[in-house]
Parts: sequence; C-alpha cells; structure tokens
Amino acid sequence: MAMNLELARQNMIEQQVRPWAVLDADVLNVLARVPREDFVPAAYRQLAFADLALPIGHGQVMLKPVIEGRLLQALALQPHESVLEIGTGSGFLTACLAALVPAGKVLSLDIEPDFIAQAAPKLLSAGFRHVELLAADAFGDSLPQQSFDAIVLSGASARIPQDFLHWLKPGGRLFVIHGQSPAQKAVLLTRGQGSEIREDELFETDVPYLTHAEPSRQFVF
Repeated sequence: MAMNLELARQNMIEQQVRPWAVLDADVLNVLARVPREDFVPAAYRQLAFADLALPIGHGQVMLKPVIEGRLLQALALQPHESVLEIGTGSGFLTACLAALVPAGKVLSLDIEPDFIAQAAPKLLSAGFRHVELLAADAFGDSLPQQSFDAIVLSGASARIPQDFLHWLKPGGRLFVIHGQSPAQKAVLLTRGQGSEIREDELFETDVPYLTHAEPSRQFVF
C-alpha cells in the first residue's frame, strides 16, 4: 500500500514535533513544506516521517524530526540571515535552513563528496538556489574567512568547537550537540556585541559524531 505522504507528514508534525515544544509557526510551516521524503535514502523512504534517526552512510544519520524542529526553532532565523551548516548529510536540514532564510544564504560543508553530490540536485529540485555546497572538512581545512548569523552542526562534537565561535557575527547563534555519548547535550551559544558568549542548554540526546569531531581515544594501561 502506498504511503499517504501528506497524512504521514502531518502526523509527524502533530504527534512528534509539536509535542516536543516546537511551537514556532515558521518552523512548523517549513517542516510541512519541505519534501522530507525526497531527501531520505530510498531504502528508508517508508520511514521518512518516523521518529527515528535514519542511516545515510559514512556512519552518519538523518536526525530525528523532533531534533530538527528544536534546533531550527532555537536558531530563530530571520529571512535575510546567513547560515553555515557543518555536515550537509542528506540535505534535508540544509533545505529547511534555506527555507527559513529566503533572502539570505546558506553555506553547507561536508567532508564526504558523495553527500554533496547527492544533495545538490535535490536542493535545486526543491527550488533552493541560494545554497552553496562545499566538500570540505570544517575541523581541518583552511576555510574562507567569513562570518555568519547562525552556525549549525548536524552531528555531534565531543567538545564545543571554539574556533567556530569566531565565525559568528555579533548576535550570532551556534547550535551544537556536544559531550560524551550516550549523554550528549544540545546547546545554543549566542555571541554578544563583544567577545562574550551566552550558553543555553536545550535538551539531552545521543547522535553520531561528525568526522574529526569524535572524542580523543583513551588509553588504559
């Protein structure tokens, strides 16, 4: 039996995302408009709207809808803002970010070139032409000197990457899930007008680490 996509999408929003305290109308509207099923790996298409983290390869996952909703709400994006995404992955979160900044720009980086190659045509098909995709290692490569209104990591980092804070404009926000699995914390860091940084803890979760953001190996003698 074919999936009723619109019913499944609405159920995802009303039974998963909204009960997890995602009440921002713009975020809910984006989750209702962006075709999540087009970004899910074909093998998992029937699970596109399930409360699950779906494998996408290279040890990475497509985040649960509830986590995507909470992070998009926390960023409080404005239409003209610039966004840096670390970890393009499936491209779905990239599309949601782009939908929230129609007069701005999204730069999305991924260390895996095939993620970039797969996401690019899907983003174009969905009408998002103000997205730039770049195959790069945000934790190791020399990146263009830019500043952003918002930065989001689509996977975990063992530590809060301090270098990324320098890429924030005054008032800019950084969303990151950090800590030791399985007890990780999602936080939002907001840059003041100077160098001060405010940290707000959002929720606890457990997601795979981004490549080169894993904890250091512990040696036991």
